[in-house]
Amino acid sequence: MSELKACGVLVTRGEPISEFLLMRHPTRWDLPKGHLDPGETEVECALRELWEETGIPADAIALEPEFRFTHRYSVRSARPGAESWRENLVIFLGRLQRDVDLKLTEHEGCEWFAWRPPHAIQQQTIDPLLSDVERYFEAR
Repeated sequence: MSELKACGVLVTRGEPISEFLLMRHPTRWDLPKGHLDPGETEVECALRELWEETGIPADAIALEPEFRFTHRYSVRSARPGAESWRENLVIFLGRLQRDVDLKLTEHEGCEWFAWRPPHAIQQQTIDPLLSDVERYFEAR
């Protein structure tokens, strides 16, 4: 089974966090994220994907320097006969520094969710990520 790395950003607003952004797929919520290109760092990939999928530029986000969420899981394509793979997911935590008009390119929509832990949104990746963010801020 092949393995791919995907990187993205959990975009938040407020200090402390008051809300976070999720992207709408036909059957689930997700983050702005995508696969690492050759020669690209994880942070470069995450910020590129954020820009490509939302229109949020890198200079509008302040990444939390000590937060890095990783998660590995299996992905199966919905296409008949398509290959399955292991996804190695890396997510950074970013705070929006100014208002930005969102320009969605790959998603049906998006929504700002209120920060009210514990969250039960999407069991495979979103919920574990949000739990890690909650623990990260509790420990500070």
